[in-house]
Amino acid sequence: MSTRKTTRALKTLKPVRWDRVKINDGFWGQRVTTNRKVTLPIEYEQCKKTGRIDAFKLDWKAGMPHCPDRFWDSDVAKWVEAAAYSLATHPDKQLQKKLDNVIDLIASAQQEDGYLNTHFTTVRPQDRWKNLRDDHELYCAGHLMEAAVAVYEGLGDRKLLDVMCRYADYIETVFGPQKHKLKGYPGHEEIELALVKLYQATNNEKYLKLSQFFIDQRGQQPLYFVEEAKVHGRHHPWFKEDYHQSHLPVRKQKSAVGHSVRALYLYSGMADVAAQTGDRTLLNATRRLWDNLVTKRMYITGGVGSTAMGERFTFDYDLPNETAYAETCAAISLVFFAHRMSQIECKGEYGDVLEKALFNGVLSGINLKGDRFFYANPLRSSPSLMQAYQPGHVSGQRQAWFGCACCPPNIARLFASLGQYIFACGDDELVVHQFINATTQVIMHDVDVKVKLQTTYPWDETVELKVDPAKSVKFKLRLRVPGWCRKATLKVNGKVQRIGSKLANGYVTLERKWEKGDVITLVLAMPVERMHTHPACRVNQGKVALQRGPLVYCVEEVDCGFDPMSLVLPRGGKLAVEHRPRLLGGATVITGSALRHDPGAWQDGLYATTEPKLSRTTFTAVPYCLWGNRKVGSMTVWVNQG
Repeated sequence: MSTRKTTRALKTLKPVRWDRVKINDGFWGQRVTTNRKVTLPIEYEQCKKTGRIDAFKLDWKAGMPHCPDRFWDSDVAKWVEAAAYSLATHPDKQLQKKLDNVIDLIASAQQEDGYLNTHFTTVRPQDRWKNLRDDHELYCAGHLMEAAVAVYEGLGDRKLLDVMCRYADYIETVFGPQKHKLKGYPGHEEIELALVKLYQATNNEKYLKLSQFFIDQRGQQPLYFVEEAKVHGRHHPWFKEDYHQSHLPVRKQKSAVGHSVRALYLYSGMADVAAQTGDRTLLNATRRLWDNLVTKRMYITGGVGSTAMGERFTFDYDLPNETAYAETCAAISLVFFAHRMSQIECKGEYGDVLEKALFNGVLSGINLKGDRFFYANPLRSSPSLMQAYQPGHVSGQRQAWFGCACCPPNIARLFASLGQYIFACGDDELVVHQFINATTQVIMHDVDVKVKLQTTYPWDETVELKVDPAKSVKFKLRLRVPGWCRKATLKVNGKVQRIGSKLANGYVTLERKWEKGDVITLVLAMPVERMHTHPACRVNQGKVALQRGPLVYCVEEVDCGFDPMSLVLPRGGKLAVEHRPRLLGGATVITGSALRHDPGAWQDGLYATTEPKLSRTTFTAVPYCLWGNRKVGSMTVWVNQG
């Protein structure tokens, strides 16, 4: 394969890789451990029990159970990726054996021409590449490529990488600008970012160019999905081209539209290609889409996707709470997009959104035990409503598995690779993007520098960073000051530093000659904030949400004894903060006095001319990421304010 690079990449930060970062005990340490000890094993068993793993044996016949679905390969691929990340930091003989066996099965399923897909090989061999709009061939291929790169980079095993390079080589013979090739692109994006990873692992520019083709070809006239449907005699669905982000060429798109996960995988791939090729027109498009997404179409929790009908975006400021879809995978893909943008442009807004999504919209997708999951993450939950409208919920309870099980292994691979989101390096700088208990070692100007980040964040305001170079070395150290923080204090070796002159784009920069044992202390004031929403967001008018630090809070029926939608928070009412070590694995709660619409004082009848009476009560709000871990009941993020 070629090893010559001819592209002119943008100058970007390089994340410190997951296998070079050790996440220690604390808020995220507990969850990463649970992911390794509980989530990965149960997901393997689910993939085994449902036939997903054995589908690679290619022995399914009509009439047999567990017919391989068109998206099954992606579920297994994400588990493989997660296992590789985990093994790179925590060797485990049993997990390694399972991984080796699965890789062997995947390799054995590859066809002579390089093609690899269990559904189309065993169920519909005559239908390869005939329905790019609705089938998931390229999507599954992308996830398998990501898995292959993770196994190769983390474990040094290139067996799966060689398999996927062969598959990518075959795909490149099918798609491209040449006359004899298909001019199509995936209905479910993902392969775009995966091909860039494959390119980075192999230096084979053919993979980058293929990713670039899929992105550039999208939305070009004549629209491929329309022509494809005509050729194969299919009716065009009521979902229009914007559902697949194929209504316009990507550089002309201005709003985040369609299926939210597909959109954010596409935007991540666009950012990757822009960074690798230096294409600033593509970068400008990602900036424009980012702005629309985070200023008009994102929930306060970092969730995205307003409706279950198509798991999609709707229109600006349409953010319903009870019927919010906010798929876990969508929040995860927002983490991916934000992370890529933060490496291209070291701006605090990207780290802030990543943090918001990670601590709220992603973490709510899994229970504390690590064995049950949410597909959708509403901001208002009513058991009766969930049964009626949300297929991902049963009475507001997380589920052990799903028929479409994209979210559980997606969480697993994110948590197993969490280390890569904390630190990044530039030519003369070390950047701290996220505040997670962790240690790493980097090289600055040929000097080994040990770094230790210690904190009980997000419960506590204090972040401590120990810098321990092998010898004195000068470089820049950047720390993100979150946008939610209105007052920050910075000290170096106990001496207070003036932040104002050092703060730019959401990061405070310290440039000095670092000595062994230097300590930076960053204190981020965390008062309880009453958050309001844009007046055009009709469902939240007259309501507030409570936030402390990066955490959004909610009120659950289990704490107040009634549907919390009847709560009214008095303006200016005092709110208290209390850490409860025995609650939900140890959590900081918000308490206070409130009023309640009293249904007991209401006369019979649906309507009346008299206002409902209010009675005094108290309330306890818990972090949204922890809701649904106790008794089933109602929950709300947005509370009436009176």
